[in-house]
Amino acid sequence: MAQVTVTIAGKTYRMACDDGQEEHLFGLARRLDTILADIRNVFGEIGDQRLTVMSAITVLDQLSENERRLKGLEAEVLSLREMRDSLVDRQDEAANRVAEAVEAAARRISEIADKLG
Repeated sequence: MAQVTVTIAGKTYRMACDDGQEEHLFGLARRLDTILADIRNVFGEIGDQRLTVMSAITVLDQLSENERRLKGLEAEVLSLREMRDSLVDRQDEAANRVAEAVEAAARRISEIADKLG
């Protein structure tokens, strides 16, 4: 288990993470630090507890928006898959009709050739 030290809102925190996840944790800490700085820029010094709650709500709002978008994309993917399946079925049906027409034409040509020969 790896140990990292991150700085968020001017305070240093030592945290454990899985090996190889250090950069990910640093990135998360930087993102949280940015959110906290943005909230401070808007509201000024509002106290750590209120700042923590507001940052959590901000992160959850972003998560909620991403979940909404993900559901929309999943619905779109499902719709596209259904459309693809329908097109494949139609293509198969068209190929079967063409094959049947070619076979029928070949039979007629063979019948004509037999009558001529």
